[in-house]
Order: sequence, then structure tokens, then C-alpha cells
Amino acid sequence: MEFSSKLLEKAVNEMAQLPGIGKRTSLRLVLHLLKQPKEHTGFLVQALTSMREEVKFCVSCHNISDVAVCEICSNTKRDHQIICVVEDIRDVMAIENTGQFRGIYHVLGGKISPIDGVGPSQLNINSLVEKVKTGNVSEIIFALSSTMEGDTTNFYIFKQIQDCDIITSTIARGISVGDELEYADEVTLGRSILQRVPFEKSFKG
Repeated sequence: MEFSSKLLEKAVNEMAQLPGIGKRTSLRLVLHLLKQPKEHTGFLVQALTSMREEVKFCVSCHNISDVAVCEICSNTKRDHQIICVVEDIRDVMAIENTGQFRGIYHVLGGKISPIDGVGPSQLNINSLVEKVKTGNVSEIIFALSSTMEGDTTNFYIFKQIQDCDIITSTIARGISVGDELEYADEVTLGRSILQRVPFEKSFKG
């Protein structure tokens, strides 16, 4: 792709680093920005800069937040004894959109994947285990995607907490095996939360 401007080329190359954005889409977006009033581009730059510099991670659940403790964890109307374990912020948003879950979350920040060099120590697993060991948790719901990495992560955490006196469950397989949680429709995901099954039954028999 030939460019008449090095500045344009640099902007397109940077935009193309975003997931799912190829060079052609990147060019279209950059040209769109050029057609907009300068202040509009300034608003975008300011929003991205503020997000990058000021965004926080909840000290309790590791969800993205504007303050130290996110709105979900600080909500006294939520059931703090039920923790839904998810991979990342997108899964929290997907489950919240169903309106079917009133507990709190624990964001792992990924899944165990030896092939990608991701081990348990690189995820927010220890803090989850510590929460369970305090005795203030009655149920852990595993809501990771139905992939080999997701199942491996679920099982690893289960082994860490299996001696604790709590219920461990997993979302019902209304979510197809291999599917990512964020792409499930709200009705299917909501039913999967409500019809969750004991975790032990998910890998036995």
C-alpha cells in the first residue's frame, strides 16, 4: 500500500495494530478522522490518554474501574458470598448484560495456557484462593470459556479450593464447547448462569 504522506502512513500503521483492524480498515478510519473537525480528534486522543493514565483495577476483583473498589464490589445489594470467576472484563460485561447474576466477580486476567507461556502465577488465582479461605464465600461459579485452556484453569482452581466448605459450580453448557463467553447471546448466557451445575459433574462421567 503506497502512501502520499509519511504522517498518514504512520497513523495507519499504528491503527492497524489494534485487534481485528487490517490495513484497509485502518486507512478508512484514519481518513475518517481527517475529515472530522480537529476538536473531535482531540476528544478521542484525550479520552484514550485519560483512560490509559487513570484507569485502575479493582483491588478486590481485578475488574477495570475508575476507583480503587469497583461499583459491583462496593454495591451492598450484591451477594458477596457468590463469586463468578471470569477471564476478563469483557466477560463481566457480557454476564452483567443478562441481568441474571447478583453476586460479585473475580477477574483472572487470562487462562492457563502453557503453549502461550501463561501459568497460574501470572493470573489472579492466589487472591481468589485467599478469598475462599477467609470463609466468607459460599459458592464459586466457574464461567470461563468452554475451551481446553478454560477447562484446565477451572480444574486448577478447583484443586486449590476443593477442601474448603463451599459449592463449586460451572455455567451450563448452553454455551457451545469452544465458544468465547463474550460472543454468546444474552438469553443463552443468562440461562447458563441460572442453570449452572456442580463443577464435579462437568468433568466426571
